[in-house]
Amino acid sequence: MANRKGRPFLEIFALALKEDFRFPTFELFAFLFCVGTFVFANFGSTMFYSTSVTSNTAYNVTSSALSTVLFIFMILVFKNIAYGLGSDLEKGIVQTYLSYPLKRRSILSAKLLSALGVSLMLFLGVQILSLYILAPDVVIPQFGTVLLTYAASLCYPLLIAGIILLVTLILRRGGSALVLGIVLYFVLEIIQNLITPIATATQLSESGTLSLQIMSLFSPNFALARYYQFYGQTGIHVWVPTASGVIACIGAGYVIVASIFVVAYFYVSRRLSL
Repeated sequence: MANRKGRPFLEIFALALKEDFRFPTFELFAFLFCVGTFVFANFGSTMFYSTSVTSNTAYNVTSSALSTVLFIFMILVFKNIAYGLGSDLEKGIVQTYLSYPLKRRSILSAKLLSALGVSLMLFLGVQILSLYILAPDVVIPQFGTVLLTYAASLCYPLLIAGIILLVTLILRRGGSALVLGIVLYFVLEIIQNLITPIATATQLSESGTLSLQIMSLFSPNFALARYYQFYGQTGIHVWVPTASGVIACIGAGYVIVASIFVVAYFYVSRRLSL
């Protein structure tokens, strides 16, 4: 029975994989992830350290390598979800999938495993390996910090990916969802750049602190950046999170992401008419 259910799932996954990563998509993005890491990783003075590497150093190196490459990863995921799933909905291909002995949520899982899961494994595999080649003395002793930086940084694009998924399912138009996702990405980036000086101008007011905390729920890397940039400084910056506070923001951020994907699964199972 498990084999009967597993084979249709693998067939849909294989079809989605072939569509999402048709040549040379996989090779091109692997190349961009690798080159982008080597080009944008900024070691500053860390290449000249003599004894040990601090977590601050590991964070700065990892975040610099992520700066541009993360946007390339987002383009790959947005393309796979909006155009991959959106095209299947527009052309009625999803109706063919319904002929398989699978529930709707299993079909969506197969599509997301290709669109998001494979993209994520490709991105993390290439990036971490490239960082290891560049600076093993940074990655190995501070591997926990490296992973924490990835966890905080990936929450934001995964949030937008979930929104794109939901919009694609509702509108059944991948192009509109893709445009919305890109616009939303830049809008939130602008808000992040504006919210810090505004909150700092209000100094220790509750509204300033609350605005920073809310932003950190949707983009936990915002909290992690403040932790490493301002920790230990007093009197001039409003709301500097503790280490446990940063972890709490990351956890809350992924709860929000998971909630959006749960809504998408509910919509596919109960509301999506085909």
